Amino acid sequence: MPMLELRGVGFGYGARPVLADLSLRVECGEAAALIGPNGAGKTTLLRVLAGGLEPSEGQVLLEGEPLHTLPRKERARHVALVPQGFDVPFEFTVEQIVEQGRSPYLGLLRGMMREDRLAVDRALALTDASGLRHRIFNELSGGERQRVKIALGLAQEPKLLLLDEPTQNLDIGRQVELLDLLDHLRHEGLTVFASIHDLHLVQGNFSAVHLLSPGGALVSGRPEEVMTPRRLADAFHCPPGRHPLLMG
Repeated sequence: MPMLELRGVGFGYGARPVLADLSLRVECGEAAALIGPNGAGKTTLLRVLAGGLEPSEGQVLLEGEPLHTLPRKERARHVALVPQGFDVPFEFTVEQIVEQGRSPYLGLLRGMMREDRLAVDRALALTDASGLRHRIFNELSGGERQRVKIALGLAQEPKLLLLDEPTQNLDIGRQVELLDLLDHLRHEGLTVFASIHDLHLVQGNFSAVHLLSPGGALVSGRPEEVMTPRRLADAFHCPPGRHPLLMG
């Protein structure tokens, strides 16, 4: 049984369709990349997969169960979305931000317990953000904020981690560290589905690729099958031969 499955999923904002008849599978323990040009609907698709948006047609299945039948807190214990944008209106510390990842486990009669503290500590350590614990989030650099956002997602202890442009604002060294972290988490059993802007990072780091084109067309397979020069040239409206990835 796959971790995640889409069956004929469609979604639109009002009368404007964004996703149409999408079907895909993400296997348990897989690292899958979502690629495509700006405006193709990648962020919208991630929000549908996280349960924040309900599809207008079709089904999203999480381990065989319809995602939108799960209570919100239970859904958040299984799926974590690390968004591209993340606005914090107040002067929260990094630790306070990451602690929000434990919200699905808390209730009126249950505050932060030892296991919650351990989950927060582990998330900070995995993302090399422990030294930022007492810093104000809004005073961090772009790269530091990105690491904290990922720590927030990991603190949820999900089975499925969704990431929207996780390498954004990261220099080359931090990109490598992040990809190594995702590989480590995958070997621990976490399933990763990430929207990736830099196509050079896909080969060797992701076992499956889903190419989303404007209008909703989706092509899925191994990187070498999906990321052919002709297919990328068509999807990104770039003349063949004008970029190293489009050679051949």
